[in-house]
Amino acid sequence: MSFGSPLALLALLAIPGLLGFVAFARRRARRGQIAYTNIPVLERVLAETRAPARRYVPIALLVLALAMAAAATAHPRARIRVRVNNATVVLLVDVSGSMSARDVEPTRLDAAVSAMRGFVERLPAGFEVGLVDFSDSPVVVTPPTADHEQVSQALDLLTPTAGTAIGDGLLSAIRVVRTSMALAHVVRVPGHRLPAAIVLLSDGNQTQGFEEPTTAAQVAQQAGIAVDTVALGTSHGVLGYGPFARRVAPDPALMQQIAKVTGGRTATATNATELASFYRTIGSSFGSATETRDVASWFAAAAALLLLGALTFGRLWAPSLG
Repeated sequence: MSFGSPLALLALLAIPGLLGFVAFARRRARRGQIAYTNIPVLERVLAETRAPARRYVPIALLVLALAMAAAATAHPRARIRVRVNNATVVLLVDVSGSMSARDVEPTRLDAAVSAMRGFVERLPAGFEVGLVDFSDSPVVVTPPTADHEQVSQALDLLTPTAGTAIGDGLLSAIRVVRTSMALAHVVRVPGHRLPAAIVLLSDGNQTQGFEEPTTAAQVAQQAGIAVDTVALGTSHGVLGYGPFARRVAPDPALMQQIAKVTGGRTATATNATELASFYRTIGSSFGSATETRDVASWFAAAAALLLLGALTFGRLWAPSLG
């Protein structure tokens, strides 16, 4: 919680003054008490004296109303989760030869396709989603589109091929996001991210390409694009058979570094269940965003309700001597 006009909170200093005035008024009232000969009136006075607690309820409500009103004039701001109906998500997936390894059943790529298909199916209808794959070089399989079924079908076209050019793939995905934002006439506000994200899946380290992954991550950060990353596979993944077999392990440290630079989230998935969980987790956040909003109206409404309560209980419980 923050305040746009914090100096207005000085109005809270009026509350101790109000409490002091009430205490002084009650003290003077007690000094001016007289002897009553009217027994019914005396009984009502004694009843009021025996149960003093409720007499302070209207005062307490009035104090709270003043506090809420003072806070409202200071223009309080709060971070609120709001629904987002349109954004762009680019799925960036490694299709290097190691994605055919079977340490993640049925294969790394099959598990990735299944998880990404579920992710696409759960995205809000207004979201645009694109698909970029990379091995030795990146390929834009599907530019961002609101036709989620088209992307889901395109996932079946992914095939493991050769090396791993993570940096080049990330730069390609960044260009895809920028093009999508330009077509939507979205202009980035300085200090804010674009309404877009890249979800990068890789099962290895950089073996090909011209751009270093960390350099590409800095480009994404400067463009205001978060990159969520997942390292897929285990340390005992094997590609090939017999004397030609070689171990193919993921690089979680690199994935973590890319996510950290861009402000994204990261995970390591060693099986299909963990991978699906990662995509469900990030997918649930794409339908909403956190914004800072002025909530002065909330405090003003609370002040009005509290004031109404103070007046109501004051009239109900005010001592009547007539």
